[in-house]
Amino acid sequence: MYNRLYNKGMNGMKEHWHIFLAFFRVGMLGYGGGPSSIPLVKKEVVEKYKWMDDEEFANILALGNSLPGPIATKMAGYIGYRVSGIVGMINAVLATIVPTIVIMIILLSFLSSMSEVAWVKGMTLAVVPVVGVMLAVLTYDFLKKSKGGLGWTVTIILAVASLLLIEWAGMHPGILIAALLIYAIAKPDKSEKSDNQNNQSHVPQKEGQSS
Repeated sequence: MYNRLYNKGMNGMKEHWHIFLAFFRVGMLGYGGGPSSIPLVKKEVVEKYKWMDDEEFANILALGNSLPGPIATKMAGYIGYRVSGIVGMINAVLATIVPTIVIMIILLSFLSSMSEVAWVKGMTLAVVPVVGVMLAVLTYDFLKKSKGGLGWTVTIILAVASLLLIEWAGMHPGILIAALLIYAIAKPDKSEKSDNQNNQSHVPQKEGQSS
């Protein structure tokens, strides 16, 4: 029994260490704010530790974007809670925000005084294309996932319509996501409808009724 308790405790500590490492890396490497950290979260959560699959991650991302607050901390809190409860949630959130806050406090005066230096500007600008590539790869992964469920035609129509509504009409992404979720919940299921029709067509007719 002692060995079981010991092994359970060690497994729990290892799990919390993995949570901390995963979101520490996200917090330290997620340059440029929340959107740039999303590919890093996916790499840690889906690819490295396999705490969830692509579909679950996409659902969490969609719901997180429809709620107020920074996306990185929302996702860290939920994923940490899902993996290891309340302690995991606190661990993930602290790992996401505390290291960067400490570094920011230490380096703020230095960076402020050196912001006009050429090499500091170059370092900042050099990171931007890398972040763009990571977001582009994540976007392509989501489009492929949508294509599997909706087909290319519907996927492209939704993507173009979303771009127009968000960029040109100024609609908040959360409103658009909420509207799509409500539509997905409210719309009738075609497969269930067809199954019901098939079941009705196979109901035997009563005697005396003509076909």
